[in-house]
Amino acid sequence: MTVASDAVALGFALWASVSLHHGIFYLPPDWEGAAVYGLTVIATVLVFVRLGLYRAVLRFLSDRAILTISAGALTSVAWLWAFSKVVGTPLPSIVLVVYGALAFLFVGGTRLGVRALINRPGNRNKEPVGIVGVGETARQLASALAHGTEFRPAAFFTLEPSGHFSLVSAIPVFNISHAERVVRELGLKKVLLALDSEDAERRSPSEKDGLSGLRFRQQILNRLETLSVPVQAVPSVSGLVSGRVRVSDIRDLDIEDLLGRSPVAVDKALLSEGLQGRSVMVTGAGGSIGAELCRQIIRQRPRTLVLFEQSEYALYQIERELQGLADSERVDIELKPVLGSVLHRRRCVSVMSQYDVEVVYHAAAYKHVPLVEENVIEGVQNNVFGTWYTAEAAIEAGVSRFVLISTDKAVRPSNVMGATKRLAELVLQALSARQQSTVFTMVRFGNVLGSSGSVVPLFREQIREGGPVTVTHPDITRYFMTIPEAAQLVLQAGTMANGGEVFVLDMGEPVKIADLARKMIHLMGLTEVSLANAGGDIEVVYTGLRPGEKLFEELLIGNDPQGTRHPRIMMAREHAESWHFVADLLEQLSKASHGFDVARIIQLLVDAPLGYAPASRPDSAESTTSELAALANGLPDNVRPFKAGRDAAG
Repeated sequence: MTVASDAVALGFALWASVSLHHGIFYLPPDWEGAAVYGLTVIATVLVFVRLGLYRAVLRFLSDRAILTISAGALTSVAWLWAFSKVVGTPLPSIVLVVYGALAFLFVGGTRLGVRALINRPGNRNKEPVGIVGVGETARQLASALAHGTEFRPAAFFTLEPSGHFSLVSAIPVFNISHAERVVRELGLKKVLLALDSEDAERRSPSEKDGLSGLRFRQQILNRLETLSVPVQAVPSVSGLVSGRVRVSDIRDLDIEDLLGRSPVAVDKALLSEGLQGRSVMVTGAGGSIGAELCRQIIRQRPRTLVLFEQSEYALYQIERELQGLADSERVDIELKPVLGSVLHRRRCVSVMSQYDVEVVYHAAAYKHVPLVEENVIEGVQNNVFGTWYTAEAAIEAGVSRFVLISTDKAVRPSNVMGATKRLAELVLQALSARQQSTVFTMVRFGNVLGSSGSVVPLFREQIREGGPVTVTHPDITRYFMTIPEAAQLVLQAGTMANGGEVFVLDMGEPVKIADLARKMIHLMGLTEVSLANAGGDIEVVYTGLRPGEKLFEELLIGNDPQGTRHPRIMMAREHAESWHFVADLLEQLSKASHGFDVARIIQLLVDAPLGYAPASRPDSAESTTSELAALANGLPDNVRPFKAGRDAAG
């Protein structure tokens, strides 16, 4: 069909060029003239075949097809001139020029016209969408959507005043201040963020930390939050370049978009300094923080990475993922998946010695505040004794560096989880003072967005299910960071350690959880149920503070943090205890744990120099001390609670 169309178009172009030159309705006077025209058409069609023009699908015709048609038209002019010379009736130059122009217009015009008809907006009843941005990413997105079956790009939005009412790829551009009116008038179903990196990172020379880029992005999100349609994003440029995602892969806004501050800059020299070519071990490697630590560590090309994990399934998953990552990054590394518990000290010593571990990142911990509040003994065992046993194993195995992943809940804790993490910090500080062979350090940060138990996935799920969105208290605030930021902080701070330090991140201003919930509701195109809007879509319900939960979290115990090589990492100056004091406290906690005496454990944590002030607690699942002790006394001789002291970890 296309070949026949081109033959007719070329024949008409030949006849029209000669007729225009002579000013009459021209017909060839003899068979030689007709043969010239026929041979020219046939030769040109063969040239188009050779150039691959007929393999192009009209719906997806690209700009390259225009160059192909131009080359074919020029070749056709050459054939026409050659054939006319052969038969002895050379054509004037003006005829050749007009013919070439008409051939290009007719052949190209028919294709572009058919493509426009096929891709016309109403052809498949596609939903109109708006695109924020006018850069390369935005144009690629518009092209991908135009060729798709679901969405039709109907408007671009820009912050540049000069771009208002211009056209990009035949799509109108509007200033983002007009977004509400444009969404209403064009009936847009959603708005897509497609900002180029240079747009999102605009900064003045004096703002080297990227704050202006953050304000740029936050300014856009604040304007879009008032719209009555969902706001989504397209993949990052790095994801597009790596081939992991396509520009048409539309997703909900990233956690980073909701964070409200600039990401922490990465010091690549710090990252690689303590990891490249070394043997590294990560405990709790299957958890959210441990897994991200492993991903970041692999990119620094260590010699060996030991994945120490208690959960068989989590270990299987992370080992599989990391092997794929190592293959894609072309990293020559030994991955060693090891099943084990941090409560088994001799097992830890064996693993560290077997693989000649030089650096340990201790991420194994129970972190869920209400669950640890209800399971005090297990929380103390895993978070305190697990840290102690693993640290002692590191000393015995000759590990050079040991980094503990701590939490802001360790600062003046009001819950058992925070108290156990603060005690774990004291254990490492005391061990650091007791010996010099292993450098111990701690890294403390706030809530990790996107980890297991994080509020963002929970809120997103609740919104999709129609609500309500549950928030514990209207005024509750938290410091937030992303999982990659947390992992990078741990790796960079661990490299700077000299022994016994507590590193914290300058995380900016804390985020109000209720405001985060409302922002997510609005950016998903819904409205909040309120007194002024009883017919809203999603209700925010306040459920009350959970056991051990505080309204505000802190990162520093003292008020005099010290700077480090990294501009966003601080070193806290905090009180430490002697090893003699800590060892005595651990012995008492061990006896109370073996006796299932939860009340005694709580009292020991309160009396210890942890700053622990427990909130009112419901009865713990482990508080039936006498019943459990009686049960233990009735066990056979070969089935007893584990022994007290360091041998309990063996």
